[in-house]
Amino acid sequence: MGSPPLVSVIIVSYQSGPTLTRCLEALRAQTFTDFEILLVDNASNDGAPQAAVAADPTLRFLQPGVNLGFAAGNNLAVRQAKGRWLVLLNPDAYARPDWLEALLAGAARHPEVRCFTSLQMVADEPGLMDGTGDVMTSAGIPYRGGYRRRRPPNLPEGEVFSACGAATLIDRELFLGAGGFDERFFCYCEDVDLGYRLRLAGEPTLLLPTAVVEHVGSASTGVRSDFAIFHGSRNRVWTFIKNTPPLLLWLTTPLHVAVTAGLLLLHWRRGDAGPVVRGIRAAFQRQALSPILASRRELQAGRKVGSWAILRAMAIDPAAFVGRRIVIRRHRSPKPVTPVKGPRSAGA
Repeated sequence: MGSPPLVSVIIVSYQSGPTLTRCLEALRAQTFTDFEILLVDNASNDGAPQAAVAADPTLRFLQPGVNLGFAAGNNLAVRQAKGRWLVLLNPDAYARPDWLEALLAGAARHPEVRCFTSLQMVADEPGLMDGTGDVMTSAGIPYRGGYRRRRPPNLPEGEVFSACGAATLIDRELFLGAGGFDERFFCYCEDVDLGYRLRLAGEPTLLLPTAVVEHVGSASTGVRSDFAIFHGSRNRVWTFIKNTPPLLLWLTTPLHVAVTAGLLLLHWRRGDAGPVVRGIRAAFQRQALSPILASRRELQAGRKVGSWAILRAMAIDPAAFVGRRIVIRRHRSPKPVTPVKGPRSAGA
């Protein structure tokens, strides 16, 4: 038996059709080749995953037999992955030939960082960005930075709040140690939730703008489908309640409620407020909320950073999502710390 690959690329497919073929073709053209591909089929009926495996028997094919969702589908593959690094890739994301090489080069430049996000460009509109990683506003509302904005001429490498799950590089042990994706989310915001948990643990996420994929986005579920709006609305509430440190939660809940009400009004004017209301109601159902609150108590008891560190990583303007502002902080490599004897508080 040979040595395990350095990287495990994980693709969770559901009704992915022709996008999956193009995604896999882009991976076969990579300049970096020390990787395996794990393909999870979430009970598709379009035949695309089976056709992909027939065309390339080297794919590691996982068929749970049911639609596990993005969160559980990735968790399933991670448990079987062999690489030290995990690459999470959407089946509608098309990697440029040097994408994996750029990700691994970034990891080599920043050995203290264990999570990286790619620059996502809109697949069918050259020069238009699909995202520069996820941003969290001070109101607890996440969004994809730079979504559908023109790429700036000098986009810097630096810290973002969290990685977009469409094209992420993360250390396998870090992913597992953080508990992986929260499978209760099913899909949407599960990547922000994981990124928030990493933040609470003192783990930064870096944008590598030279690592580029072209992304269609919601090719399987639809950008404004009832399914996407329901899960996005519910999971946004859960992310806020579960992860926000106590002091920030107390200070920003009024902002969160106000911005949520504004978003509901926007959906009402657009004619799709129904799934928003259902999603928010679902978030507060006792049977669903109780385990989220239990996770919150565990997270806040074990967090390693205080409220100020979390706030600094956010977009301070609670309405920063208007215009999809890019928020990238300069990354500073940590300096060696002299051990301190005795217990030490994690802050407010």
